[in-house]
Amino acid sequence: MTKIFSLALALSLCTGAAMAQMSTCHSRAAEKKLAGAAYTSFMKKCERDAKGMCDMNAEDKKLHGAAKTSFTKKCVRDAIGS
Repeated sequence: MTKIFSLALALSLCTGAAMAQMSTCHSRAAEKKLAGAAYTSFMKKCERDAKGMCDMNAEDKKLHGAAKTSFTKKCVRDAIGS
């Protein structure tokens, strides 16, 4: 059940409208006031979830090679924030 929820959340992160409304990993970590090991763990999980979601979106768009790599990098960067 948790994996389904995580997948649904991840899928919504890379869509245009949802991306504008969803917060980034960094902003969610700041809202939770995470620091140290908790912050590192949260960010690793968030990045891993974002990468999985972005890879699935690339497959849905039938991207391959450099186009897939470029799309995935940008998607993950946008999901993580700065």
